[in-house]
Amino acid sequence: MSRIGKAPIEIPAGVTVTVDNNIVTVKGPKGTLSQAINPDLKISIEDGHLTVTRPSDDREHRAQHGLYRALIHNMVVGVSTGYRKEMELVGVGYRANATGQVLELSLGYSHAIYIKLPPEVKVETKSERNKNPLIILESDDKQLLGQVCAKIRSLRKPEPYKGKGIKFVGEIIRRKSGKSASAK
Repeated sequence: MSRIGKAPIEIPAGVTVTVDNNIVTVKGPKGTLSQAINPDLKISIEDGHLTVTRPSDDREHRAQHGLYRALIHNMVVGVSTGYRKEMELVGVGYRANATGQVLELSLGYSHAIYIKLPPEVKVETKSERNKNPLIILESDDKQLLGQVCAKIRSLRKPEPYKGKGIKFVGEIIRRKSGKSASAK
């Protein structure tokens, strides 16, 4: 039995989960999310806990058991507390500016990069003296937030020699020594 799949999901107060025609809809204070699931899997809701069960031990059912449980759990957490990612721009002259749903990035290229963010993602930028600029992204959809962060990071990945680029706050970049550190 899948360890992730058999774990029950606790539904917090203020969150409602409905299952209709293989579509799970989760409503909470932060918003509403829905996910289509495999019709073979059964979802039962009793006394504030949601459980996902599979009909057999087929390879396909085992694979989807933990997957859909994790997706539903991410939706429950998203609509109740939400998700937040902080990204840091490391490099001289790197800047970020947010106006509405458009993020403007200056990353050392000859031109500024403009990214139009989806309406589900809230963006905020912080720039303080003697500190790296921060991009703060918040959303109730974990998948969408991760996709947006990956797209922003792909514009200038952190390089291993000086550590310049866009990285997550708290992320450790493995550093390499340059050619001056080679043995003679």
